Amino acid sequence: MNINAQILYTVTVYSENHVGLLTQISNIFTRRFINIESLTVSASAIKGIHKFTITCYSDSKSIEKLVRQIEKKIDVLTAYYYLEDEIISREIALFKVTTSALLANSTVESLVNKYNAKIIEVNNLYTVIEKTGGKTEIRELFEELEPYGILQFVRSGSVSITRSKYEQLSDVTMC
Repeated sequence: MNINAQILYTVTVYSENHVGLLTQISNIFTRRFINIESLTVSASAIKGIHKFTITCYSDSKSIEKLVRQIEKKIDVLTAYYYLEDEIISREIALFKVTTSALLANSTVESLVNKYNAKIIEVNNLYTVIEKTGGKTEIRELFEELEPYGILQFVRSGSVSITRSKYEQLSDVTMC
């Protein structure tokens, strides 16, 4: 599969919080040879219901089949897929750089300001910078910080909400 020919989709899955469901869902992706780019699981706006947010590259036909297969799982209430323009999504990234690099070069501090990032911890050895935003912004900050020496880097999975007024699960739970 050529990932460049694929589209980034966000799949949301709503379920009660049952042991083993994550494994079942990830197995569906594996069987269809679709790689999960990011995955987060959290409580939804509806009490007792959890929301899986999964991003992956696929084509429309494959993603439709994948979502239908996920919905067949007993513990899944419903599942949807979205294109990037149908959702609002963010990630959080943490960058650890040497404090000496930060102090020796005002450019690093300028980058923090330019990207609306935050310095969340400073000690003699390292400084931790937090950036919340889209993938592109996080990648750009990473590339600009790289020459100053990134000791550690971690990025969360995508968290997303739809551009519609209500969480779509509301329609299912009112029946």
